[in-house]
Amino acid sequence: MHRFYGRIHAALLGARGQGTVEYVALILLVAMVMAAVAGATTNRSEGLSIAKKVTDTLKASIDKVGK
Repeated sequence: MHRFYGRIHAALLGARGQGTVEYVALILLVAMVMAAVAGATTNRSEGLSIAKKVTDTLKASIDKVGK
């Protein structure tokens, strides 16, 4: 019966928002990993250099996708 209701729900609303939810979850996961890495460092300058390296790498990857 649960599958039946799920199919009705999908037919009426479609699967339009599912991709957005998955991307938001992925972004939140990356943010949590970055926060954990920054929090795990014992030295403030070391944490800042790791954060800068990760940020620069992400920016470079995003720029490659746009080209």
